[in-house]
Amino acid sequence: MSKVSPKKHLGQHFLVDQNIARKIVEQLTLPGGVEDVLEIGPGMGVLTQYMLEHKEYRTTVLDIDRESIAYLQQHFPQLGDRIISADFLKTDLSKLFPGKFSIIGNFPYNISSQIFFKVLEHRDVVPEVVCMIQKEVAERLASPPGSKAYGILSVLLQAFYTIEYKFTVHENVFHPPPKVKSGVIHVVRNNRESLPCSEKLFFSVVKNSFGTRRKTLRNCLKTFNLPPEITTQPVFDQRAEQLSVEDFIALTQLVEQNI
Repeated sequence: MSKVSPKKHLGQHFLVDQNIARKIVEQLTLPGGVEDVLEIGPGMGVLTQYMLEHKEYRTTVLDIDRESIAYLQQHFPQLGDRIISADFLKTDLSKLFPGKFSIIGNFPYNISSQIFFKVLEHRDVVPEVVCMIQKEVAERLASPPGSKAYGILSVLLQAFYTIEYKFTVHENVFHPPPKVKSGVIHVVRNNRESLPCSEKLFFSVVKNSFGTRRKTLRNCLKTFNLPPEITTQPVFDQRAEQLSVEDFIALTQLVEQNI
């Protein structure tokens, strides 16, 4: 098999620039001495080839595309049973790795947010993610409070990870070229072990707060039926993008005490 045909329904855009591929792999830092790295959607192995140069970690690749799996088995036989044919979103990660592991990949644009929600669920065993995603999404995830790009996933992810926007990748280095630019981000677990409030309620408060961006929190959080004397506090005059992660934690604690 000489190459894999990119499939539109899988959101495949294969990176063809070798220098960028190497640069992405070099972003891995293996925090805490991580020894396993999972690549999501390796395609034809443009990142995989450079990962295999690093003997300080074991490379495992996972792809939903059977054609890619066949290509990888033919071109990277040294990976053996660490070439996995599966859907990452449906995979039981605890069966793949006994301990902590980093994640890397050129994520399909259409499921990048879902991948990060799964990472959040497994944050205790995923200390690091290096990925290339749509530039707009990459900027959103790394955005600080006060930015128009700052949103739900920015807050939820930044509660547990430090996110750094590394560099922009132009459309012309992919086959086929996507219609938008891509961005590479480095996501590393912070020191927060758990939230000092209900995690489920925190997620709900954040999602409701960003429900209508132009409205104040007083309007966005009406569904919680908070007492009027609570909603007269200054924080309820603000909009969601003005609040930091710490502000959202404090707001969640306030809601928790009054529902």
